[in-house]
Amino acid sequence: MDFNLSEERRMLTDTAERFIRERYPIEKRHDFAASELGFSRAMWRDFAGLGLIGALMPPEVDGYGGTGEDIMLVFEALGRGLVVEPFLASGILGASPLIDTGDAQTLGQVMAGERLLALAHGEPDGRYALSHVRTRATQGAEGWRITGAKSVVFNGGSADTLIVSARIAGDADAEDGLALFRVDPHQQGVARRGYATIDGGMAAEITMGGAIGEPVGTPGEAYPMIERAIGRGILAVCAEALGAMEVAKDLTLDYLKTRVQFGQPIGANQVLQHRMVDLLIEIEQARSCIMLAASTLDAERTTRERNLSAAKHLVGRVGRLVAEEAIQMHGGVAMTWELALPHYAKRIVMIDHLFGDTDHHLERFIRFSREAG
Repeated sequence: MDFNLSEERRMLTDTAERFIRERYPIEKRHDFAASELGFSRAMWRDFAGLGLIGALMPPEVDGYGGTGEDIMLVFEALGRGLVVEPFLASGILGASPLIDTGDAQTLGQVMAGERLLALAHGEPDGRYALSHVRTRATQGAEGWRITGAKSVVFNGGSADTLIVSARIAGDADAEDGLALFRVDPHQQGVARRGYATIDGGMAAEITMGGAIGEPVGTPGEAYPMIERAIGRGILAVCAEALGAMEVAKDLTLDYLKTRVQFGQPIGANQVLQHRMVDLLIEIEQARSCIMLAASTLDAERTTRERNLSAAKHLVGRVGRLVAEEAIQMHGGVAMTWELALPHYAKRIVMIDHLFGDTDHHLERFIRFSREAG
């Protein structure tokens, strides 16, 4: 297998990393995260101008990327900068069903930084089950009406358009009978309560009481689209965690070289050297697993989902190890707000709980491995 990047992807990576390094210092990131919106619309437009949103979309909708490798490269760079702009919510989760249905017009607005999307799928009692949907949609003379509640909708409070999952038939946990709808969040019948998450992001609780929705795709057959959207989200956060882990490792290595005790750098201690080597090996294993998941993102379902769960499980385990080891080797200073490291550690640990934790994805990996024979 050739692991070398093409010229176009090398340029994409270099552009993203240089822009984030020069224009997105940790202090500015904190200011964006603390704002009412939770990110900077001006910075979002700058990212759009660089083409980083378009790199997440395939040529079929006028993007110029959209492969697993493109998603991995962009989100690894975003993870290195702890970027809080809604790439995950709008560029991946919200955009995915519209990519599947070929809505180039709406996605063109997304790629230009003019429209924000959010996927409203998770529900208060759903945990990690993708098919668990109690929200109901009924068709009447005025079209489809949606009633229900959605929980932890990433950037749902600032989205211009919601992509909402609802059930038109079947039991609450059935894969059949699900539909996706485009919903205007500003209409009467939609209530949003936004809040900040512990790792610097934004989410919202959304309730709908007879909100009007426009179908995305064929009503009743939306589960595959939901699964693909979450799959792309899993790959994205795995790559983001990889970028954050690389920075946490580098910050720790620099600290071990410069922190002096008893007349010598603490990095001269052989035990700490061994622990750093262990972190390096674990991070490279995670990278290899994410690369495999990226290369099979468009494969048939069993292979795709098995590799995504393998990557998510490993990233959850390795990420927690990196976060804990980095903080411990820094000592008490690692618990201060002014240092960048604890903010990376919080994001790394929280990623383990997005779209299913290590235990959930270990079970999924075993199930899909059995299906693959």
